[in-house]
Amino acid sequence: MTNDLEVMPIPQLFVDTIWLVPCYALIGAIAAIPWSPGIIRLTGPRPSGYINLLMTLLGFVHSVIALQAIWNQPPQHIAFTWFSTTGLDFIIPIEISTVTVGALILVTGLNLLSQTYAIGYMEMDWGWARFYTLLALFEAGMSALALCNSLFFSYVILEILTLGTYLLIGLWFNQSLVVTGARDAFLTKRVGDLVLLMGVVALYPIAGTWDFSELAVWAQTANLDPKVATLLGLALIAGPMGKCAQFPLHLWLDEAMEGPLPSTILRNSVVVATGAWVLVKLEPVLALSPFVLSVTVGIGAVTALGGSLIAIAQIDIKRALSYSVSAYMGLVFIAVGMQQTEAALLLVLTHAVAIALLVMSIGAVIWSSITQDLTQLGGLWSRRPVSALAFITGILGLIAFPPFGSFWALLQLADGLWATKPWLVGVLLVVNLLTAFSLTRVFCLVFGGKPKQMAVRSPEVHWPMTFPMMLLLGFVLHLPLVLQSLSLLPDWAILNKDLALLLIWSTIFGCSISAVVYLGNTLPKPVQLPWKPLQDLLAYDFYTAKLYRLSIVFAVDLVSKITSWFDRHIVDGAVNFVGLATIFGGQSLRYNVTGQTQFYALTILLAVSLFLGLLTVGWV
Repeated sequence: MTNDLEVMPIPQLFVDTIWLVPCYALIGAIAAIPWSPGIIRLTGPRPSGYINLLMTLLGFVHSVIALQAIWNQPPQHIAFTWFSTTGLDFIIPIEISTVTVGALILVTGLNLLSQTYAIGYMEMDWGWARFYTLLALFEAGMSALALCNSLFFSYVILEILTLGTYLLIGLWFNQSLVVTGARDAFLTKRVGDLVLLMGVVALYPIAGTWDFSELAVWAQTANLDPKVATLLGLALIAGPMGKCAQFPLHLWLDEAMEGPLPSTILRNSVVVATGAWVLVKLEPVLALSPFVLSVTVGIGAVTALGGSLIAIAQIDIKRALSYSVSAYMGLVFIAVGMQQTEAALLLVLTHAVAIALLVMSIGAVIWSSITQDLTQLGGLWSRRPVSALAFITGILGLIAFPPFGSFWALLQLADGLWATKPWLVGVLLVVNLLTAFSLTRVFCLVFGGKPKQMAVRSPEVHWPMTFPMMLLLGFVLHLPLVLQSLSLLPDWAILNKDLALLLIWSTIFGCSISAVVYLGNTLPKPVQLPWKPLQDLLAYDFYTAKLYRLSIVFAVDLVSKITSWFDRHIVDGAVNFVGLATIFGGQSLRYNVTGQTQFYALTILLAVSLFLGLLTVGWV
């Protein structure tokens, strides 16, 4: 008994200091500054990466120990006073629970693998210090977001992540496409952030709090005007729409593919999920308006179907995966709109690990093949068995294929939809089929068929890239066992076997059709649709970029031109007129300053006469 009392406080200490996990990453980012260009050159930039890798490892270990201590315990809350003055207190509330600490493990674990992967992928790059500093900024922001229990400070963290996205995409700023992609991604996300800020500011005087836990309690008894609840809810979902790359704010994720691939591992797995995390916490407030929930479901359904279709028409290997990410986040929106928050969180978890493995696999292909064009690759199965095995595992982990993780997540969502909105089950089946078709297509074009010129000499990558890939592959394979140990899998006795079979058949059908099309010789390659306008519609992302130029860009440009004309001719014109009148008056009056008394008397006399004359005619 004495030994137990001596051992127990140590895990609890890790729980009480869990707020240090974001600080580890910030320490690593600050420590990397001396290796920035122009400060330390003798050692090269590599020590900056090793320091950040060590700090991320500390954060991961801290989170794992804390999860063991907090498991099956009620949530704990602590608060830090950030700013206090008369009548105004800004307090940072932190929630320590199984879910939040589990999110920390996911963030730090994937960042640890990404940083290890980057050691090999960017071994010859001199931007290590900036790159690892920005990865640390991402980790710190996402870790803080996982713990933060305040909507206001969550918004602040999301803004920091938006800045980090811009800087990471623009890491290789000497390339014009990189600069354009970073700018477009930043501006697209700013649209949703601006509307979200309106909702955050408007919510406080209505609810009297920004604390997520208090907002959930308030929403249970809140009696808002339907119009107010609708406008408030629409504003609050705008930010997550941009973060999760939902239509029509989805183009930024496509533009973000110009950045370094190790950062894409994080961006496509957990960065896009930050919007879903905030959306899940805001679900009680969104539920005050049934219209807002319907809009959330509609946005998710449109994005899921549209993203799945667009992914099939892409020839860039990274962009084919990015649209699948948007589609999967669309399913998360459907889950939140249907108030299935547990299914939404399970979808986020299973998607994060599977898509990270897929990105690692295609990164290994890009690194040694020097191309991202699917039409120039092929026949890599015999040359790249490790990458091929990782890609297959990633596909199975992302679609409804038992016993992998996403099968259980999609089944839980479908089971919740079947009783209330059965048509959404149809959407789910179609999205799963299209995703299976799209990912199998990528596999067949890259690893199947005969080797092409770009793939003739394409050896397997070296161990810094293979090692994290194999670790993640093992975790994806064992994820069902992890979920079972955490009691997150449904009981087989109450399992909806009809829905399970429908999901499995949609997976088999999508994979089979894709394999027949892209591995067989019945259709010429590249595959052309019978109706070219439809193929162009999918290949050019439903002409979303063109619609942007014709609507938002045109409107902003027109308003800017009108504002510029008004400023130049009206505002500047009035100021310039006053200035010219002053100069002309001064120049004219200087000739009247003669120093003669009789001249001043004459001037006064004329002025008095003029005034009397005006009085006479009644003008004054």
